Amino acid sequence: MHSFVSENKMRALIVGGVEDHVHVLLSIMTWSAPNLKSLCRPWRGLNGPVTAVVPSVETLGYSRDVPPGQMPGHTTRLMQPLEAAVLTRKPPMQPAYKTLGLFDKRIEGDDSLMELARLRFRQAGLGAELHGADPEQLEHGLRFRPAPEAPVVAHLPRELNLAESASRRRIAEFALRLAGRVCGLVMHDHADLAARPGAYLQAAREMEARLEEVQAGPMLFIEYAAGLEPGVFAGFFEAIRDLPRISACIDTGHVGIWQARQTWSRTHPGQDICSLRSQPPGLLEAMPEVEVAAQAALPAVLDLIGLLGSFGKTVHFHLHDGHPLSTSSPFGVSDHLSFLAEIPLPFEYQGRRFARPMFGPSGLRRIVAKAVECIAPAPVSFTLEIHPTFERLPLGDAAPLFTHWTDKTNAEMMNHWLWTLSRNQSAMGC
Repeated sequence: MHSFVSENKMRALIVGGVEDHVHVLLSIMTWSAPNLKSLCRPWRGLNGPVTAVVPSVETLGYSRDVPPGQMPGHTTRLMQPLEAAVLTRKPPMQPAYKTLGLFDKRIEGDDSLMELARLRFRQAGLGAELHGADPEQLEHGLRFRPAPEAPVVAHLPRELNLAESASRRRIAEFALRLAGRVCGLVMHDHADLAARPGAYLQAAREMEARLEEVQAGPMLFIEYAAGLEPGVFAGFFEAIRDLPRISACIDTGHVGIWQARQTWSRTHPGQDICSLRSQPPGLLEAMPEVEVAAQAALPAVLDLIGLLGSFGKTVHFHLHDGHPLSTSSPFGVSDHLSFLAEIPLPFEYQGRRFARPMFGPSGLRRIVAKAVECIAPAPVSFTLEIHPTFERLPLGDAAPLFTHWTDKTNAEMMNHWLWTLSRNQSAMGC
């Protein structure tokens, strides 16, 4: 970033924080390159990718006033006027993964909503994960691809079961129709994976053979969705580690809610922790145990990442938060929440009237870091699969897309949802 002023004197802002890069915001009106070269010395940012070149302390007569070995707090500090300074940045490092967002209407309206999604995804640098009941519906969504180079994943209908031959034929049709245009297909796992492991394994090998026949065809990712024991889910992918076209999709919210239920059931057999979202009497007294169950979600996800990462296969993720007490989803589920969400409580607990979600921003960053650590150099991709909350946000620069709308309510709800996806993308720490 650069700040330009209309005078020869300059001021520099140094913004620092434990998890931030050091940035020097400068402007230069009249200063020759030879003079700058004689004044400047290299200075590296806190996390590496920023290299600042500023005049030496001796030349400028100021100090950052930070004890050796310590990092500045998250503050903004105004320095003394500088005679000259310059900021040079290395080319931005490409992240070790692809980031996509749920790319769908989910809100009633015409295709102007998809144009809005295209605009916001392009601005954020997000790829797209489309849902479609058939290839035609997915092809319609591809018309709004955020950018020609943007990665696209297609989520297939939920009723497909890999163990059924009819489903395998449909998957092959999707792969053929979308070849060269999407990098992955996602389908749900099924109870048959655990109940009929031999048949499911054979079905995977037959599916692999079909996928290999498709030139420039997509990967097939099987999503954790049926509530299986995560070790069983991981064991299947260990058995097919030799199949390059089929791999896993870890859904963080699904795994987290499964673990919260398991943790709760150890002391409350026969009771589903998610039933507490109705806020029954005694919920306040049960909150410490609810919190313990919710906090068990993150270790379970990290453990599953570690298991799958040991197989040397690419892995796709559906990223979303959740909480057993959440009632915000219009679809009646406890997850698909923003990692920045708060779960309202009808009482005060530990000085607040809300519960924190299972992961939160810090948990999100740990998930991303663990994935890169355990799975790379195999490809890693993440889809922010967060549902809309139907709040509103003014359209701003997107207003021209909706000049033919007299009521902008749905457009503003879509805009808020897209903004939420962007905020969660930033929270990933990329």
